[in-house]
Formats: sequence, C-alpha cells, structure tokens
Amino acid sequence: MLILLVALISSCGVSKVKDISLSSVDIAYAVPTSTRSMDAKLLLGINNPSISFTVQEITGTIRYENKPIAHFRTGSVQLMGKTDQVYELPCTVTLAEGASLLDILVIASRRTLQGLKADIDLQAALKKNGVLRAPYSFRDLDVATFRQNITL
Repeated sequence: MLILLVALISSCGVSKVKDISLSSVDIAYAVPTSTRSMDAKLLLGINNPSISFTVQEITGTIRYENKPIAHFRTGSVQLMGKTDQVYELPCTVTLAEGASLLDILVIASRRTLQGLKADIDLQAALKKNGVLRAPYSFRDLDVATFRQNITL
C-alpha cells in the first residue's frame, strides 16, 4: 500500500515541488495605513513545473545591515501547476521594534537594495483541506539579487 501511495504521488508531479523557483519579485503599490504599517501588493513571478497547490501564508522579516526593519505577512495564493506566471499577493508590512519611518526613508533615498536581507517562512498545502502541509524557510536572502531564481 505504501509503495502504491509513493508511486501515485511521484506520478502526480509532487517530486517536482523542489524545482519550483521564484523568478521575480516586485511591488505593485504600498499604501501607509498608520505610522508603523502599510498595505502593499507584491508581484511574485513563480515557475511551477509541479502540481497545483496552495501557499497558505507567507511571513518574513526584512533586515538592513542585520537590523530588523520590517515584518510582513500575506494571505493565501493558489499556485497553478505547470506554469510560469506572475501572481498578485496582497500583504501587510509592519515596522520592526526599534525601526522608524525615517529609517525606511533613509534606505529608500539611497536608491539601492544593497544591504537588505530577508528571512521568509511559508506554509504550503498540497490538498485544499490542508492535509499535506509543508513548511519552507529561507534565511538571509539578499534582496538585491531577488531577480535570480530562488528554488524550494
């Protein structure tokens, strides 16, 4: 029975989940909602040679020169199988403890992403009811090179 289940999962393309890559990251808009938070829409280019599945939540921290400056959280997104497309993903960004809007403005005024790092955690569900859940974590990602592929 176990061998049959493994064969079924492999034939459905689940083994290709590790080949999913993030091909681009962009920001469609960011709107301040308070002095410590904003709503934004991310544009994520995702190449998914595997099956369709749901990413239930993405959370993370952005650091500048190893100092946390912001935390972000998104909702869920359905990734279509065997596609390479851009997904719109609304998110909420909150300034980290000790960071200020002035810190963000100073970083933005430099017009470079050098020195920005990200830690990202996501929860994926291979079935709609979330039975097959898989956590993924990415640490110390260089934001300046996000346009390069980042694979699961």
